[in-house]
Amino acid sequence: MVGADRPLHERTPGVEAEESRANVLSYTVGFGLAVILTVMSFVVAQTNLLWEPGIPVGLVVLAFAQIGVHLVFFLHMGSGSDNTNNIIALTYGVWIVFLVIAGSCWIMFNLYANMM
Repeated sequence: MVGADRPLHERTPGVEAEESRANVLSYTVGFGLAVILTVMSFVVAQTNLLWEPGIPVGLVVLAFAQIGVHLVFFLHMGSGSDNTNNIIALTYGVWIVFLVIAGSCWIMFNLYANMM
C-alpha cells in the first residue's frame, strides 16, 4: 500500500498522497518543534516557572514530547499498517532499556542497603 492507496489517517505528517517520502516542510516543522521543546527544557530548568519539586517531572514530560516529535517527523513512524514492525521493535527496545535501568537501580539499592 503506497501513496494514494493509503487512507489519510494512516499517513505520517509530511507524506503526501502522490509521494512516498516526506517533504521539506515536514522536516522544517519537526525541527522547529524540536528547537522549541529544547528551549522550553532550558527555561524550565533555569527559572522558577515550575514549583521546584515539579521540575524533574516537567523535564521528563518535555523529553517524552521531544521523543514523539523525533519519531513522527524524522523517523516517520505513524499508526499505519506498514509501520507495525517498527513500532514493535521500538517497544521491545524501550522495554529492554527499562529492564536494564530498573535492574541496575535495584542492584545498587540492595548494595547500598547491605553495605550500611
